Amino acid sequence: MKKLLLSALAIGALAFTSCTNDDEPPIAEVVATCNDGIQNQGETGVDCGGPNCQPCTEATATCEDGIQNGDETGVDVGGSCAEIITVSGEITADTTWTADNIYILAGKVVVGVGKTLTIQPGTIIKGKAGSGSLASALIVQRGSKIMAVGTAEKPIIFTAEEDNIGVGQTAGTNLDETARGKWGGLIVLGRATGSFKNDVTEVQIEGIPADDTFGLYGPGDALNDDDNSGELEYISIRHGGALIGEGNEINGLTLGSVGRGTKINHIEVVGNVDDGIEFFGGTVDASNLVVWAQGDDALDIDQAYSGTIDNALVVSGEASDHAFEIDGPEGSITGSFTLQNTTIVGSSTAADGEYADYRSNAMGTTKNIYAIGFQAGKDVELDANDVAQNFLDGKLTFEAWQIVGFNNSIFSEKVLKDDAGNDVQSTIILDPTFTERAATWTTQVTAGAQTVGADLSVFSWTYAYAKTGLSF
Repeated sequence: MKKLLLSALAIGALAFTSCTNDDEPPIAEVVATCNDGIQNQGETGVDCGGPNCQPCTEATATCEDGIQNGDETGVDVGGSCAEIITVSGEITADTTWTADNIYILAGKVVVGVGKTLTIQPGTIIKGKAGSGSLASALIVQRGSKIMAVGTAEKPIIFTAEEDNIGVGQTAGTNLDETARGKWGGLIVLGRATGSFKNDVTEVQIEGIPADDTFGLYGPGDALNDDDNSGELEYISIRHGGALIGEGNEINGLTLGSVGRGTKINHIEVVGNVDDGIEFFGGTVDASNLVVWAQGDDALDIDQAYSGTIDNALVVSGEASDHAFEIDGPEGSITGSFTLQNTTIVGSSTAADGEYADYRSNAMGTTKNIYAIGFQAGKDVELDANDVAQNFLDGKLTFEAWQIVGFNNSIFSEKVLKDDAGNDVQSTIILDPTFTERAATWTTQVTAGAQTVGADLSVFSWTYAYAKTGLSF
């Protein structure tokens, strides 16, 4: 730069001399200057401009220009640069994750027994890509706690490492709801009641290899229906569902025998390969839930889950299967769920895209459901005689379903089939049939005229709302 300035001064001196000795000024070569406002002709500094030749300064990386530049390793979104912290293995001490950093889950991260992981509002956690034993997930095992309490303004976000979201942001720009399987998911396990095959007292959660004992859930020798695994509030879980084995993916949020002492509300799951939220036994209540564009079922209930799911929204995508998949107890212990005040939105393109499937001895109540956007031919089905018998016995009930475009004809009783597709049972809900009886709880309505379903106003904080407006 100094050489450039000296060159400019020398040329200026020559020009001055010629003007005093000649009538015609010489034609001088244009050179880079520090007052033309342009970085040109070999200048390596930033041309400051101005009326005088001001010193050019070298561009330096800052944490306030909104750009990841220079040798910055953090994500620059203003303020101080974020530190990217990679976490793996067991968390062996009480730990707090803060919103000014980004946390990368490398493989399975497990909260140790007796330890608490606290996550501040606005914190971003990203999972590394990988499948099988290398799939990333955050696991809150039995006897540990997670205190992840976000706010509507500062939700806690779990997403993929590939997501270009930065500190202080609520969404990136390079992934959408169709981006699935980029990492694993969030798994919370407890000691509340579960009904398992052969009446065992504990089993391994799906999505975790069988030899990893931190994946056990169920009471074991310490049944506690009031078990407290902590708090999950204002959490958005995106782009997960990595494959563990054939037909075995991690759900967005997996809850295994979680007790009613745990608080779960304002949860969003977007673009998961497998189910959105799955309840394996347990007694925990959950409210204000959103599942958008899942690859399998949105809300899945198994193993005698006996809590209440209240105020939920399901928005199906082109890869989605059922809005609800409901299974009952697998052992002699029974339990009854309540699923209420829920809006389910179908997909016009999904090959499957059913309303609901009640299977395997399902027991509980589904009420105040508003359904819109489903294709003709999609149904709410009882898929075998054991479920149909529970309906006849009053163990499985339905109340106040309002459907846009269809009536009680969407309710269907099915029977078991053999491998060749032949019926091996006969229907047992007769005179009137299940479909006919559904007229007592089903009303066909026009869009916007519903009086049941979810209160959508509580979902304005979600990524789904930001992208779709949730106007159903």
